[in-house]
Amino acid sequence: MKSVPYPAYRPSGVEWLGDVPEHWDVRRLEHVASYRTSSVDKKAEEGEVAVRLCNYTDVYYQDRIRAGDGNFMEATASPREIARFGLRVGDVLVTKDSEDWQDIGVPALIEETASDFVCGYHLGIIRAHEELDSGFLFRLMQSGSVNQQLQTSASGVTRYGLPNSSVGDAALPIPPLTEQRAIAAFLDRETERIDTLVAKKRQLIERLQEYRTALITRTVTRGLPPEAASAAGLDPSPRLKPSGFEWLGDVPEHWAVAPLYTRYSVDLGKMLKEDRTRGDHLVSYLRNVDVQWDQINFDDLPQIDIGPAEFERYTVLPGDLLVCEGGEVGRAAIVPECDEPFAYQKALHRLRPKKAENPRFMFYMLRFAVAQGIFQAGGNPNTILHLTGEMLRRYRFPQPPHEEQAVIAAFLDHEMERLDGLASEVETAIERLQEYRTALITAAVTGKIDVRESATTSGGPAA
Repeated sequence: MKSVPYPAYRPSGVEWLGDVPEHWDVRRLEHVASYRTSSVDKKAEEGEVAVRLCNYTDVYYQDRIRAGDGNFMEATASPREIARFGLRVGDVLVTKDSEDWQDIGVPALIEETASDFVCGYHLGIIRAHEELDSGFLFRLMQSGSVNQQLQTSASGVTRYGLPNSSVGDAALPIPPLTEQRAIAAFLDRETERIDTLVAKKRQLIERLQEYRTALITRTVTRGLPPEAASAAGLDPSPRLKPSGFEWLGDVPEHWAVAPLYTRYSVDLGKMLKEDRTRGDHLVSYLRNVDVQWDQINFDDLPQIDIGPAEFERYTVLPGDLLVCEGGEVGRAAIVPECDEPFAYQKALHRLRPKKAENPRFMFYMLRFAVAQGIFQAGGNPNTILHLTGEMLRRYRFPQPPHEEQAVIAAFLDHEMERLDGLASEVETAIERLQEYRTALITAAVTGKIDVRESATTSGGPAA
Protein backbone atom coordinates (compact mmCIF):
# COMPACT_ATOMS: atom_id res chain seq x y z
CA MET A 1 0.00 0.00 0.00
CA LYS A 2 1.30 3.44 -0.93
CA SER A 3 1.45 5.74 2.11
CA VAL A 4 -0.37 9.01 1.45
CA PRO A 5 -0.39 11.77 4.09
CA TYR A 6 -3.34 14.06 4.82
CA PRO A 7 -3.36 17.41 2.98
CA ALA A 8 -2.82 19.52 6.11
CA TYR A 9 -1.74 18.98 9.73
CA ARG A 10 -1.70 20.92 12.98
CA PRO A 11 0.16 20.44 16.28
CA SER A 12 -1.69 18.02 18.58
CA GLY A 13 -0.26 19.46 21.78
CA VAL A 14 0.76 15.95 22.80
CA GLU A 15 4.44 15.11 22.49
CA TRP A 16 4.06 11.43 21.63
CA LEU A 17 1.42 12.19 19.00
CA GLY A 18 3.06 15.08 17.19
CA ASP A 19 1.02 16.64 14.40
CA VAL A 20 -2.47 15.37 13.58
CA PRO A 21 -4.68 16.00 10.54
CA GLU A 22 -6.03 19.54 10.65
CA HIS A 23 -9.67 18.48 11.07
CA TRP A 24 -9.02 15.89 13.82
CA ASP A 25 -9.58 16.44 17.52
CA VAL A 26 -7.44 15.21 20.44
CA ARG A 27 -9.37 14.21 23.57
CA ARG A 28 -8.81 12.29 26.76
CA LEU A 29 -10.29 8.82 26.85
CA GLU A 30 -12.60 9.64 29.77
CA HIS A 31 -14.35 12.25 27.58
CA VAL A 32 -15.21 9.80 24.78
CA ALA A 33 -15.59 6.49 26.64
CA SER A 34 -16.22 4.99 30.07
CA TYR A 35 -13.76 2.76 31.88
CA ARG A 36 -14.29 0.36 34.75
CA THR A 37 -12.36 -2.58 36.18
CA SER A 38 -14.03 -5.85 37.04
CA SER A 39 -14.17 -7.35 40.52
CA VAL A 40 -15.70 -10.68 39.47
CA ASP A 41 -13.36 -13.50 40.52
CA LYS A 42 -13.28 -17.16 39.56
CA LYS A 43 -15.11 -18.45 42.62
CA ALA A 44 -18.58 -19.97 42.66
CA GLU A 45 -20.69 -18.65 45.54
CA GLU A 46 -23.98 -20.17 46.67
CA GLY A 47 -26.95 -17.94 46.00
CA GLU A 48 -25.31 -16.10 43.09
CA VAL A 49 -26.12 -16.35 39.39
CA ALA A 50 -24.17 -18.72 37.12
CA VAL A 51 -22.08 -16.81 34.57
CA ARG A 52 -19.29 -17.36 32.06
CA LEU A 53 -16.17 -15.28 32.55
CA CYS A 54 -14.08 -13.63 29.88
CA ASN A 55 -10.71 -13.85 31.59
CA TYR A 56 -7.22 -12.40 31.21
CA THR A 57 -5.95 -15.19 28.96
CA ASP A 58 -8.98 -14.89 26.68
CA VAL A 59 -8.09 -11.25 26.07
CA TYR A 60 -4.33 -11.73 25.94
CA TYR A 61 -4.45 -14.40 23.23
CA GLN A 62 -7.38 -13.19 21.11
CA ASP A 63 -8.00 -9.94 19.24
CA ARG A 64 -11.72 -10.56 18.98
CA ILE A 65 -14.00 -12.44 21.34
CA ARG A 66 -17.37 -14.06 20.70
CA ALA A 67 -19.46 -15.47 23.54
CA GLY A 68 -20.49 -18.39 21.34
CA ASP A 69 -16.90 -19.46 20.64
CA GLY A 70 -14.59 -21.33 22.96
CA ASN A 71 -14.97 -22.68 26.48
CA PHE A 72 -15.16 -19.80 28.93
CA MET A 73 -14.69 -20.34 32.65
CA GLU A 74 -17.86 -20.93 34.64
CA ALA A 75 -18.33 -18.97 37.87
CA THR A 76 -21.00 -16.99 39.71
CA ALA A 77 -21.74 -13.29 40.13
CA SER A 78 -24.27 -11.15 41.94
CA PRO A 79 -27.04 -9.43 39.94
CA ARG A 80 -25.30 -6.12 40.64
CA GLU A 81 -22.01 -7.43 39.25
CA ILE A 82 -23.74 -8.78 36.16
CA ALA A 83 -25.34 -5.39 35.56
CA ARG A 84 -22.04 -3.59 36.05
CA PHE A 85 -19.63 -5.99 34.34
CA GLY A 86 -21.81 -7.79 31.82
CA LEU A 87 -20.29 -7.45 28.37
CA ARG A 88 -21.80 -5.68 25.37
CA VAL A 89 -20.95 -5.89 21.70
CA GLY A 90 -18.33 -3.22 21.00
CA ASP A 91 -16.76 -3.27 24.46
CA VAL A 92 -12.97 -3.16 24.41
CA LEU A 93 -11.34 -5.16 27.19
CA VAL A 94 -7.78 -4.41 28.29
CA THR A 95 -5.37 -6.22 30.60
CA LYS A 96 -4.83 -4.03 33.64
CA ASP A 97 -2.09 -5.83 35.58
CA SER A 98 0.71 -8.29 34.93
CA GLU A 99 4.14 -9.42 36.07
CA ASP A 100 5.51 -7.84 32.88
CA TRP A 101 4.71 -4.19 32.16
CA GLN A 102 4.76 -4.96 28.43
CA ASP A 103 1.64 -7.09 28.94
CA ILE A 104 -0.31 -4.08 30.24
CA GLY A 105 -3.08 -2.64 28.07
CA VAL A 106 -3.45 -5.56 25.65
CA PRO A 107 -6.91 -5.09 24.04
CA ALA A 108 -9.62 -7.34 22.65
CA LEU A 109 -12.94 -6.41 21.02
CA ILE A 110 -16.22 -8.07 22.04
CA GLU A 111 -17.98 -9.08 18.81
CA GLU A 112 -20.70 -11.27 20.30
CA THR A 113 -22.10 -11.45 23.81
CA ALA A 114 -24.75 -13.21 25.90
CA SER A 115 -26.73 -12.47 29.03
CA ASP A 116 -24.40 -14.63 31.14
CA PHE A 117 -21.14 -13.31 29.65
CA VAL A 118 -19.24 -11.24 32.22
CA CYS A 119 -15.83 -9.55 32.39
CA GLY A 120 -13.45 -11.31 34.76
CA TYR A 121 -10.91 -10.00 37.24
CA HIS A 122 -7.62 -8.38 36.11
CA LEU A 123 -9.40 -6.73 33.17
CA GLY A 124 -10.86 -3.33 32.42
CA ILE A 125 -13.86 -2.51 30.22
CA ILE A 126 -13.69 0.48 27.86
CA ARG A 127 -17.11 1.35 26.45
CA ALA A 128 -17.22 3.95 23.67
CA HIS A 129 -19.62 6.90 23.74
CA GLU A 130 -21.72 7.61 20.65
CA GLU A 131 -19.08 9.87 19.09
CA LEU A 132 -16.48 7.08 19.13
CA ASP A 133 -16.64 3.98 16.92
CA SER A 134 -15.83 0.84 18.90
CA GLY A 135 -13.81 -0.66 16.04
CA PHE A 136 -11.69 2.48 15.84
CA LEU A 137 -11.32 2.50 19.65
CA PHE A 138 -10.05 -1.08 19.50
CA ARG A 139 -7.43 -0.12 16.92
CA LEU A 140 -6.44 2.92 18.98
CA MET A 141 -5.79 0.66 21.98
CA GLN A 142 -3.71 -1.62 19.74
CA SER A 143 -1.57 1.24 18.46
CA GLY A 144 1.92 1.65 19.80
CA SER A 145 1.30 5.29 20.64
CA VAL A 146 -1.72 4.74 22.91
CA ASN A 147 -0.55 1.42 24.31
CA GLN A 148 2.78 2.97 25.28
CA GLN A 149 0.97 5.59 27.37
CA LEU A 150 -0.66 2.83 29.40
CA GLN A 151 2.47 0.74 29.79
CA THR A 152 4.59 3.65 31.00
CA SER A 153 1.95 4.64 33.57
CA ALA A 154 1.79 1.14 35.10
CA SER A 155 3.28 0.97 38.59
CA GLY A 156 4.61 -1.83 40.77
CA VAL A 157 7.71 -3.82 41.68
CA THR A 158 7.08 -7.54 41.11
CA ARG A 159 3.64 -7.02 39.59
CA TYR A 160 2.55 -4.00 37.58
CA GLY A 161 -0.89 -2.43 37.78
CA LEU A 162 -2.64 0.13 35.60
CA PRO A 163 -4.31 2.96 37.56
CA ASN A 164 -7.82 3.83 36.42
CA SER A 165 -6.83 7.48 36.18
CA SER A 166 -4.09 6.66 33.68
CA VAL A 167 -6.60 5.06 31.34
CA GLY A 168 -8.95 8.01 31.61
CA ASP A 169 -6.10 10.46 31.01
CA ALA A 170 -4.86 8.71 27.85
CA ALA A 171 -4.83 11.18 24.94
CA LEU A 172 -6.61 9.91 21.83
CA PRO A 173 -6.64 11.33 18.29
CA ILE A 174 -10.30 11.55 17.23
CA PRO A 175 -11.30 11.96 13.56
CA PRO A 176 -14.94 12.44 12.47
CA LEU A 177 -17.11 9.36 13.08
CA THR A 178 -17.41 8.38 9.41
CA GLU A 179 -13.65 8.59 9.08
CA GLN A 180 -13.18 6.46 12.21
CA ARG A 181 -15.28 3.75 10.60
CA ALA A 182 -13.37 3.98 7.33
CA ILE A 183 -10.05 3.63 9.17
CA ALA A 184 -11.36 0.68 11.20
CA ALA A 185 -12.64 -1.06 8.06
CA PHE A 186 -9.33 -0.49 6.28
CA LEU A 187 -7.36 -1.92 9.21
CA ASP A 188 -9.69 -4.90 9.50
CA ARG A 189 -9.02 -5.75 5.86
CA GLU A 190 -5.28 -5.14 5.96
CA THR A 191 -4.62 -6.92 9.26
CA GLU A 192 -6.62 -9.92 8.06
CA ARG A 193 -4.40 -10.07 4.98
CA ILE A 194 -1.26 -9.81 7.09
CA ASP A 195 -2.53 -12.41 9.56
CA THR A 196 -3.22 -14.79 6.66
CA LEU A 197 0.38 -14.40 5.47
CA VAL A 198 1.67 -15.01 9.00
CA ALA A 199 -0.49 -18.13 9.35
CA LYS A 200 0.88 -19.52 6.07
CA LYS A 201 4.44 -18.93 7.22
CA ARG A 202 3.72 -20.61 10.56
CA GLN A 203 2.40 -23.59 8.60
CA LEU A 204 5.68 -23.63 6.68
CA ILE A 205 7.60 -23.77 9.96
CA GLU A 206 5.41 -26.69 11.05
CA ARG A 207 6.12 -28.50 7.78
CA LEU A 208 9.85 -27.91 8.23
CA GLN A 209 9.58 -29.42 11.71
CA GLU A 210 7.67 -32.40 10.36
CA TYR A 211 10.30 -32.91 7.66
CA ARG A 212 13.04 -32.63 10.28
CA THR A 213 11.45 -35.38 12.36
CA ALA A 214 10.84 -37.58 9.32
CA LEU A 215 14.44 -37.17 8.12
CA ILE A 216 15.87 -38.13 11.51
CA THR A 217 13.53 -41.12 11.71
CA ARG A 218 14.43 -42.40 8.26
CA THR A 219 18.17 -41.88 8.68
CA VAL A 220 18.69 -43.46 12.12
CA THR A 221 16.55 -46.49 11.25
CA ARG A 222 17.32 -47.10 7.55
CA GLY A 223 20.57 -45.26 6.90
CA LEU A 224 21.38 -42.33 4.62
CA PRO A 225 19.09 -41.41 1.73
CA PRO A 226 20.33 -43.15 -1.46
CA GLU A 227 22.03 -40.11 -3.01
CA ALA A 228 23.83 -39.19 0.22
CA ALA A 229 24.79 -42.84 0.80
CA SER A 230 26.35 -43.11 -2.65
CA ALA A 231 28.29 -39.88 -2.11
CA ALA A 232 29.61 -41.29 1.18
CA GLY A 233 30.63 -44.59 -0.41
CA LEU A 234 27.85 -46.56 1.31
CA ASP A 235 25.32 -48.96 -0.18
CA PRO A 236 22.39 -46.77 -1.29
CA SER A 237 19.95 -49.71 -1.09
CA PRO A 238 21.02 -52.02 1.76
CA ARG A 239 19.12 -55.24 2.35
CA LEU A 240 16.74 -54.98 5.30
CA LYS A 241 15.85 -57.36 8.13
CA PRO A 242 13.14 -57.32 10.80
CA SER A 243 14.31 -55.51 13.92
CA GLY A 244 11.99 -57.52 16.13
CA PHE A 245 10.27 -54.38 17.40
CA GLU A 246 7.05 -52.97 15.97
CA TRP A 247 8.02 -49.36 16.75
CA LEU A 248 11.29 -49.78 14.85
CA GLY A 249 10.31 -51.90 11.85
CA ASP A 250 13.00 -53.15 9.46
CA VAL A 251 16.64 -52.06 9.70
CA PRO A 252 19.65 -52.59 7.40
CA GLU A 253 20.82 -56.19 7.50
CA HIS A 254 24.37 -55.27 8.57
CA TRP A 255 23.18 -53.26 11.58
CA ALA A 256 22.89 -54.70 15.07
CA VAL A 257 19.96 -54.02 17.38
CA ALA A 258 21.65 -54.26 20.74
CA PRO A 259 20.70 -53.29 24.31
CA LEU A 260 22.05 -49.89 25.27
CA TYR A 261 24.10 -51.32 28.16
CA THR A 262 26.31 -53.22 25.71
CA ARG A 263 27.39 -49.93 24.12
CA TYR A 264 27.17 -47.27 26.84
CA SER A 265 27.53 -47.08 30.58
CA VAL A 266 24.36 -45.56 32.03
CA ASP A 267 24.65 -43.80 35.40
CA LEU A 268 22.38 -41.48 37.35
CA GLY A 269 23.83 -38.43 39.03
CA LYS A 270 23.92 -37.23 42.63
CA MET A 271 21.05 -35.74 44.61
CA LEU A 272 21.79 -32.22 45.84
CA LYS A 273 21.06 -32.12 49.57
CA GLU A 274 21.55 -29.20 51.92
CA ASP A 275 24.61 -30.76 53.55
CA ARG A 276 26.26 -31.15 50.13
CA THR A 277 26.14 -27.43 49.27
CA ARG A 278 29.19 -26.76 51.46
CA GLY A 279 32.56 -28.45 51.62
CA ASP A 280 36.14 -28.50 50.37
CA HIS A 281 35.42 -29.94 46.92
CA LEU A 282 32.66 -27.79 45.44
CA VAL A 283 31.89 -28.17 41.74
CA SER A 284 29.10 -26.73 39.59
CA TYR A 285 26.02 -28.92 39.34
CA LEU A 286 23.98 -29.59 36.18
CA ARG A 287 20.25 -30.10 36.72
CA ASN A 288 17.53 -31.60 34.56
CA VAL A 289 16.34 -28.13 33.57
CA ASP A 290 19.85 -27.22 32.37
CA VAL A 291 19.75 -29.96 29.73
CA GLN A 292 17.66 -28.99 26.71
CA TRP A 293 17.74 -30.55 23.25
CA ASP A 294 21.32 -30.27 21.97
CA GLN A 295 22.29 -27.54 24.44
CA ILE A 296 23.38 -27.32 28.07
CA ASN A 297 23.19 -24.29 30.33
CA PHE A 298 26.41 -23.70 32.26
CA ASP A 299 25.48 -20.32 33.80
CA ASP A 300 24.39 -19.59 37.38
CA LEU A 301 24.56 -23.21 38.49
CA PRO A 302 24.34 -24.40 42.11
CA GLN A 303 27.34 -26.18 43.60
CA ILE A 304 27.75 -29.55 45.25
CA ASP A 305 30.56 -31.07 47.28
CA ILE A 306 32.04 -34.01 45.36
CA GLY A 307 35.04 -35.59 47.07
CA PRO A 308 37.89 -37.42 45.29
CA ALA A 309 36.31 -40.84 45.90
CA GLU A 310 33.11 -39.81 44.08
CA PHE A 311 34.56 -37.43 41.53
CA GLU A 312 34.79 -39.75 38.52
CA ARG A 313 31.39 -41.33 39.23
CA TYR A 314 29.43 -38.07 39.51
CA THR A 315 31.11 -35.71 37.03
CA VAL A 316 30.92 -35.48 33.25
CA LEU A 317 33.49 -35.54 30.47
CA PRO A 318 33.34 -33.98 26.98
CA GLY A 319 31.40 -36.36 24.74
CA ASP A 320 29.19 -37.70 27.52
CA LEU A 321 25.50 -37.72 26.63
CA LEU A 322 23.20 -36.36 29.35
CA VAL A 323 19.65 -37.73 29.16
CA CYS A 324 16.70 -36.47 31.20
CA GLU A 325 15.28 -39.10 33.55
CA GLY A 326 12.15 -37.05 34.32
CA GLY A 327 10.27 -34.11 32.86
CA GLU A 328 10.56 -34.50 29.09
CA VAL A 329 11.87 -38.04 29.38
CA GLY A 330 14.72 -38.73 26.96
CA ARG A 331 15.63 -35.11 26.21
CA ALA A 332 19.38 -35.09 25.63
CA ALA A 333 22.50 -33.06 24.94
CA ILE A 334 26.21 -33.82 24.56
CA VAL A 335 28.71 -32.33 26.99
CA PRO A 336 31.10 -30.00 25.11
CA GLU A 337 34.70 -29.17 25.96
CA CYS A 338 34.71 -27.37 29.33
CA ASP A 339 37.31 -25.48 31.36
CA GLU A 340 36.05 -26.84 34.70
CA PRO A 341 34.43 -30.02 36.03
CA PHE A 342 30.66 -30.36 36.34
CA ALA A 343 28.62 -32.74 38.47
CA TYR A 344 25.16 -33.86 37.38
CA GLN A 345 21.79 -34.32 39.06
CA LYS A 346 20.10 -37.57 40.00
CA ALA A 347 17.40 -36.65 37.46
CA LEU A 348 19.97 -37.06 34.65
CA HIS A 349 21.49 -40.16 33.08
CA ARG A 350 25.10 -39.97 31.96
CA LEU A 351 25.69 -42.09 28.87
CA ARG A 352 29.37 -42.74 28.25
CA PRO A 353 30.53 -44.86 25.27
CA LYS A 354 32.12 -48.17 26.27
CA LYS A 355 33.77 -48.64 22.87
CA ALA A 356 33.69 -47.20 19.37
CA GLU A 357 30.33 -45.43 19.49
CA ASN A 358 29.36 -42.02 18.14
CA PRO A 359 27.44 -39.94 20.74
CA ARG A 360 25.98 -37.70 18.01
CA PHE A 361 24.38 -40.72 16.38
CA MET A 362 22.98 -41.76 19.77
CA PHE A 363 21.68 -38.22 20.30
CA TYR A 364 19.69 -38.41 17.07
CA MET A 365 18.49 -41.89 18.01
CA LEU A 366 17.08 -40.42 21.23
CA ARG A 367 15.37 -37.63 19.29
CA PHE A 368 13.72 -40.32 17.19
CA ALA A 369 12.79 -42.38 20.27
CA VAL A 370 11.17 -39.42 22.03
CA ALA A 371 9.28 -38.40 18.88
CA GLN A 372 7.97 -41.99 18.61
CA GLY A 373 6.97 -42.01 22.28
CA ILE A 374 8.79 -45.27 23.00
CA PHE A 375 9.61 -44.18 26.57
CA GLN A 376 5.90 -43.78 27.28
CA ALA A 377 4.07 -47.02 28.02
CA GLY A 378 1.17 -47.49 25.64
CA GLY A 379 1.86 -44.06 24.19
CA ASN A 380 0.50 -42.44 27.38
CA PRO A 381 2.80 -39.65 28.63
CA ASN A 382 1.32 -39.99 32.13
CA THR A 383 2.08 -43.70 32.47
CA ILE A 384 5.84 -43.39 33.03
CA LEU A 385 6.93 -40.34 34.97
CA HIS A 386 10.58 -41.39 35.15
CA LEU A 387 12.97 -43.34 32.96
CA THR A 388 14.96 -45.50 35.35
CA GLY A 389 18.50 -46.55 34.62
CA GLU A 390 17.45 -50.19 34.50
CA MET A 391 14.82 -49.45 31.88
CA LEU A 392 17.11 -47.29 29.75
CA ARG A 393 19.89 -49.88 29.77
CA ARG A 394 17.52 -52.54 28.42
CA TYR A 395 16.22 -50.54 25.47
CA ARG A 396 17.44 -51.87 22.13
CA PHE A 397 18.42 -49.34 19.49
CA PRO A 398 19.83 -49.76 15.96
CA GLN A 399 23.63 -49.93 15.90
CA PRO A 400 25.36 -49.30 12.57
CA PRO A 401 29.13 -49.80 12.29
CA HIS A 402 31.04 -46.97 13.97
CA GLU A 403 32.16 -45.39 10.68
CA GLU A 404 28.58 -45.34 9.40
CA GLN A 405 27.36 -43.81 12.67
CA ALA A 406 29.81 -40.93 12.15
CA VAL A 407 28.68 -40.40 8.54
CA ILE A 408 25.00 -40.42 9.56
CA ALA A 409 25.62 -37.99 12.42
CA ALA A 410 27.54 -35.60 10.15
CA PHE A 411 24.79 -35.76 7.52
CA LEU A 412 22.09 -35.00 10.09
CA ASP A 413 24.13 -32.19 11.64
CA HIS A 414 24.40 -30.57 8.21
CA GLU A 415 20.71 -31.05 7.42
CA MET A 416 19.57 -29.77 10.82
CA GLU A 417 21.69 -26.64 10.39
CA ARG A 418 20.16 -26.10 6.95
CA LEU A 419 16.60 -26.58 8.22
CA ASP A 420 17.27 -24.32 11.21
CA GLY A 421 18.46 -21.65 8.78
CA LEU A 422 15.30 -21.94 6.70
CA ALA A 423 13.10 -21.78 9.80
CA SER A 424 15.03 -18.75 11.03
CA GLU A 425 14.42 -16.96 7.72
CA VAL A 426 10.70 -17.66 8.00
CA GLU A 427 10.64 -16.45 11.62
CA THR A 428 12.36 -13.24 10.52
CA ALA A 429 9.73 -12.75 7.83
CA ILE A 430 6.99 -13.26 10.44
CA GLU A 431 8.59 -10.68 12.70
CA ARG A 432 8.74 -8.18 9.83
CA LEU A 433 5.07 -8.75 9.04
CA GLN A 434 4.09 -8.30 12.67
CA GLU A 435 6.15 -5.12 12.93
CA TYR A 436 4.51 -3.82 9.75
CA ARG A 437 1.08 -4.69 11.19
CA THR A 438 1.74 -2.68 14.36
CA ALA A 439 3.22 0.24 12.41
CA LEU A 440 0.28 0.27 9.99
CA ILE A 441 -2.26 0.39 12.82
CA THR A 442 -0.39 3.20 14.56
CA ALA A 443 0.06 5.22 11.36
CA ALA A 444 -3.62 4.90 10.40
CA VAL A 445 -5.18 5.76 13.77
CA THR A 446 -2.84 8.70 14.39
CA GLY A 447 -3.37 10.20 10.95
CA LYS A 448 0.15 9.74 9.65
CA ILE A 449 -1.38 8.14 6.54
CA ASP A 450 -4.69 8.90 4.84
CA VAL A 451 -6.58 5.68 4.12
CA ARG A 452 -9.99 7.18 3.31
CA GLU A 453 -9.66 6.60 -0.42
CA SER A 454 -7.82 3.30 -0.19
CA ALA A 455 -8.84 0.67 -2.72
CA THR A 456 -10.77 -2.42 -1.71
CA THR A 457 -7.57 -4.40 -2.09
CA SER A 458 -4.18 -2.88 -1.53
CA GLY A 459 -0.56 -3.84 -1.53
CA GLY A 460 1.75 -4.30 1.42
CA PRO A 461 5.12 -5.65 2.43
CA ALA A 462 6.73 -8.40 0.44
CA ALA A 463 6.09 -11.79 1.97
